[in-house]
Amino acid sequence: MSEPLAERMRPRTLDEYVGQKHLVGEGAVLRKMIDTGHISSFILWGPPGVGKTTLAHIIANKLQTPFYTLSAVTSGVKDVRDVINKAKNSTFFNSNSPILFIDEIHRFSKSQQDSLLGAVERGVVTLIGATTENPSFEVIRPLLSRCQLYVLKSLQKEDLLDLLNRAIHEDVELKKMNITLAETDAIMRYSGGDARKLLNILELVVGAANSDEVVITDQLVVDRLQQNPLAYDKDGEMHYDIISAFIKSIRGSDPDAALYWMARMIEGGEDPQFIARRLVISASEDIGLANPNALLLANAAFDAVMKIGWPEGRIPLAEAAVYLATSPKSNSAYMGINDALQEVRKSGNQPVPLHLRNAPTELMAQLGYSDGYKYPHDYPGNFTAQQYLPDALQARRFWHAQHTPSEERQYQRMLQLWGDRFKD
Repeated sequence: MSEPLAERMRPRTLDEYVGQKHLVGEGAVLRKMIDTGHISSFILWGPPGVGKTTLAHIIANKLQTPFYTLSAVTSGVKDVRDVINKAKNSTFFNSNSPILFIDEIHRFSKSQQDSLLGAVERGVVTLIGATTENPSFEVIRPLLSRCQLYVLKSLQKEDLLDLLNRAIHEDVELKKMNITLAETDAIMRYSGGDARKLLNILELVVGAANSDEVVITDQLVVDRLQQNPLAYDKDGEMHYDIISAFIKSIRGSDPDAALYWMARMIEGGEDPQFIARRLVISASEDIGLANPNALLLANAAFDAVMKIGWPEGRIPLAEAAVYLATSPKSNSAYMGINDALQEVRKSGNQPVPLHLRNAPTELMAQLGYSDGYKYPHDYPGNFTAQQYLPDALQARRFWHAQHTPSEERQYQRMLQLWGDRFKD
């Protein structure tokens, strides 16, 4: 039986590798590390199908060093220790440490990660981890501090088109056929920047053809996927599509759709902590100041899931999803912090006004630190107008109220205190 197309097309060298030029292009950080032949432990973070596993294999082949791989889904502490012992025995004087590649490292428990820590610290192994989740949530701090973090991006349209054409003209099976790429919008849309998904779709469409002449059109792709909607998703890549639909349903105030997409995730075996985290994010990003209780409820649901586990945890998650979907919406805090970050990146480190600085020493007081600061609690209503932003940004606004009933009260208070400064 022939290997799947995605496996047959897996790059063996950096020259064959598609995308991630910011990491492996000429002069990029990983390319330099590989060319010198000395690499340190690192974690690759990015969505599925962008080349994390492939990159680890290419590095091992290039350095010609022993390569061990573990899956966090199926491996336990004993497996980690067995691999570390093998690595010790395969290390030779003046050679690179063996590479230990751990797929889905975010699924490793704390005890599993603890069992790795010593070997990474002593250089017994060079760790390469791959994760689709933010490592700061799931990777223990001591291990994370000993690894560089590199972020991989979804593949661009040009990368995917290049991969499609290479598969059609270079793959040992596909090049026997006469395949024409007449239209590519549908296959690009369904692949979502995921190379593996793209090749799975191509294999499905071509495999369903009745002859060696195949003209790939948008309608043909849609028809094939409707007939066999999971065939291109063998490894659960719809994870990101479904969580996107879930969040957008909450944002769009549709509790029925939110419950449906949550049910899809639950039935698909999604980690309940993943769902709970997205609810907390949605409560802050999309509901925000329109209903501050939303964040409290989302946090409570997260705590409840951690305490009671599965399957009962579905109930507080569902409660939170419905509450968030039916709440009024405001992203003013989300937009405000993004605007403030953009200003910081543009204007740099503006000096703190002297009256806002702390003066713990006599010298600082002599230099004018804290001089002229007005303590708000000494004034009627616990407020007095004074400058809080840097001199160069005195008139800058970041928060703009969106006038939901809850937020309107906050806005009116700002008008009362600050007057024209807060008039939109």
